[in-house]
Amino acid sequence: MFKTMIGAVSIAAMMAAGPVAAEANTVIKIVHVETNPTEIALWNRIASDYEKLHPGVTVKFQYLENEAYKAKLPTMLQSRDRPAIIYSWGGGVMRAQIAAGYIRPLGPEGQAVMAKMIPADAHAYEVNGKDYGLPFLTSEVAFFYNKKLFAKAGVDASQIKTWDDFLAAVKKIKAAGIIPISVGGGEKWPMHFYWAYLAMREGGANVVQQAETGKDGGFDSKPFIEAGQRLQELSALHPFQPGYVGTMALQAAGQFGDGKSAMQLMGNWLLSTQATSSTSGKGLPDSDLGIFGFPTIAGTPGRETDQLGGVNGWLITKDAPPQAEDFLAFFFQPKYQEQAAAEGDYIPALKGMTSYIKDPIVRQIADSLENATALQIFFDQDLGPSVGRVVNDVSVAVAADQMTPKAAARQVESAWKDAQQ
Repeated sequence: MFKTMIGAVSIAAMMAAGPVAAEANTVIKIVHVETNPTEIALWNRIASDYEKLHPGVTVKFQYLENEAYKAKLPTMLQSRDRPAIIYSWGGGVMRAQIAAGYIRPLGPEGQAVMAKMIPADAHAYEVNGKDYGLPFLTSEVAFFYNKKLFAKAGVDASQIKTWDDFLAAVKKIKAAGIIPISVGGGEKWPMHFYWAYLAMREGGANVVQQAETGKDGGFDSKPFIEAGQRLQELSALHPFQPGYVGTMALQAAGQFGDGKSAMQLMGNWLLSTQATSSTSGKGLPDSDLGIFGFPTIAGTPGRETDQLGGVNGWLITKDAPPQAEDFLAFFFQPKYQEQAAAEGDYIPALKGMTSYIKDPIVRQIADSLENATALQIFFDQDLGPSVGRVVNDVSVAVAADQMTPKAAARQVESAWKDAQQ
């Protein structure tokens, strides 16, 4: 009888200890590509705050360089040791991950947070009527410029409104002995910003959606061909730094931060990467930085308020512990997002955060996004991984005069058709 009671007590103790042991071994692994030190510091603080309130739970943020992340993520998702939360740009890449069964839809906690998001940002993570992720930032691609170099070249950025204005400014800057533009052609995606924006200006904000339906030849249609022609028109002026085809994105950011180029077409994360990647680690001071939107093209439907950008967020993977979604709900508390906005780390997707933005350039971008007539997600993300790679490849090939605009458009259309089969 005594042995039986001991056995019963032992079993009961083991059953009671089971959840505690499981909790003690719970690790929420989160992979991301962010490099901003103040942003990472905030995230680590959020993780620490969460761990204090949840003994036995460990939150681990793991950084991977942008291209390494894209290359390794498919294998990571197939692994039994896949991360619980992954960084996402939404679009076709996300849809492919969902279709493959690697991502699970949000539960009640996530849905409650999603209701507090800016509607346009929230919509970017909806697939077939279900919400699969939580956007934490929104971004816009624009031209950042060095005010001192513009002044030296006698260029007034406020007068750059059209594509012809832009080309004239490039010629003037080059004539002053200054490299007009730095670009990370080695990673290809930075060059796709030119091809994408030019296609949007030539064909209007819905040019991608129309191409996806096959209208007028799909991606092998006039707007995309003319986008390539415009890109070659720019490239013929030799505006980029020597060796741009092999330059990595952070290298190009550092060159801009070191004052070696007058402009860079990039997302607003350049505000941090131009500093951290510069020789001094400080980059250009805020007083030397300016910004202007991608120019319009006379006689085309594209509007200056049609923006190219991104809605970056978090996705929860299949078999992630329940604490993963709970942590994301904790992550999106207003006090943390207010801090992110105030420090200029990023433009939060949570409603009501714009008023906390102090940095004048970030505030300018936030206002631009708020007044945007359209926000097209980066082509290489929106069109899915296989088509996106082709978009990036042909953008550099066209700029380097290694491919005709017509051949580039045809390759994208072919890749799109193949992806639909």
